[in-house]
Amino acid sequence: MEAKVLRSCWHWRNYQPGHDGGGARADAEVLLNAAGRQLLAGLCGVTEEVLARALPSWEQEDAKLPAEEDQVPTAAWRIGGAITGAAAFGCRLCTARRTGTAVRVVRYTPRWERVCVRHGRWLLDADADQPLEHLDLRDLPEVVQAQRRWAGVARRAVRAGAEPARVFALAHAVVARWWEQALHWERETTWPRRLHQVAGGDAGGDLERWRIAGRDAVVFPEVVAVADALLDPAMAELAWLHSGAGRPRALPADGMFCRRLGERVSRPWLGPLAATDYGGPLTSWMGSVIRLRRGAGGPPGYDNDPWWLRQEHQSATMAGQLRVLGKEKKAPGSGGMWRATVPAEQRTLITRAIESAEEQLLQLRGVQTGPTADVARELLRSLRHSAGLIENAWKRTALAAANAGMPLEEVAQWADMSPDALMNMLTTGQEDSG
Repeated sequence: MEAKVLRSCWHWRNYQPGHDGGGARADAEVLLNAAGRQLLAGLCGVTEEVLARALPSWEQEDAKLPAEEDQVPTAAWRIGGAITGAAAFGCRLCTARRTGTAVRVVRYTPRWERVCVRHGRWLLDADADQPLEHLDLRDLPEVVQAQRRWAGVARRAVRAGAEPARVFALAHAVVARWWEQALHWERETTWPRRLHQVAGGDAGGDLERWRIAGRDAVVFPEVVAVADALLDPAMAELAWLHSGAGRPRALPADGMFCRRLGERVSRPWLGPLAATDYGGPLTSWMGSVIRLRRGAGGPPGYDNDPWWLRQEHQSATMAGQLRVLGKEKKAPGSGGMWRATVPAEQRTLITRAIESAEEQLLQLRGVQTGPTADVARELLRSLRHSAGLIENAWKRTALAAANAGMPLEEVAQWADMSPDALMNMLTTGQEDSG
């Protein structure tokens, strides 16, 4: 039966979901009422019990569907990710091997099971408005091996009383943050090599888009390595020592925890860079571990849960990044839009300074106990450092606004400074960055 003829068997309550730019979503899902499920089972010649095991959304209810006693076969469209979880394309070669037909398929697949080991493919998210279904991994055996290693990491998480999905999400957020910063890491050579390979040999023609589409495949080995490291009790002990143990202090740039973490992802030089990125998910994990060791975490909750991932730390999806990229490219001229006028690296530096100041201030909770000299020294040093970070963000924001074409007098007024002082700061900032 053709799809159009098949669909006419049900009464539809809404239209098929589509992308903003037009075109149907590949991850569109169908929910059926009881009569609708009976009809499909009859058409397929497969019992409802078998279909319930095969289709995760089979028995999902929906407010748009009529009650059980309604005998009219009814269906409603929904977005797959909102029903059961992350949806990705299936491997067409595997589909052809099993069914004899090389058609497009979509599966509910977590991000740690995106490698088709048989054919060396990374299966991409199905919710994004882009034409690719997979990336070629045949020259990247380390990505395939990482999927095999994840099974052991997941078992280790369960033994430690942690949910593997939450451990993976935190590790992914840590590495995705490194990915955004890596554009400025001169010593980073592994990720550019992998990115060019998944792009067919050269990602330079459309680097921004390839960095979005290829990120999850390129960083997957490091995500598994970081997850394994954060589950290691020895690493938690290093984080405790890194913080000064029982005598709280600002996290040092040369601490052993971040140095060891850099070694575990085959980047011995990464330690100081990770240690001074105070506002990210890694330092949040460290803060939770430290508070638990101090006994200052309070009642059970997100604040002392090492695997709790703040919303602002969650890594952006491929679909979300592509939507932003599309809107930025469509913005007319200078656009008047912050993301269209301020370069990504400048936005990243501003965000990092703000988040670092926030994390430094959070580290001061519970510090006001102990000898007066120790408490005063720690508070003054940390507060001064936080104030410097905030001032850095303030200056960068003023410079970004002025460089984006905002009238100098208005920016000076917003920054509470004279136009001459702003011009001097702008000139100095350009000389420093040049």
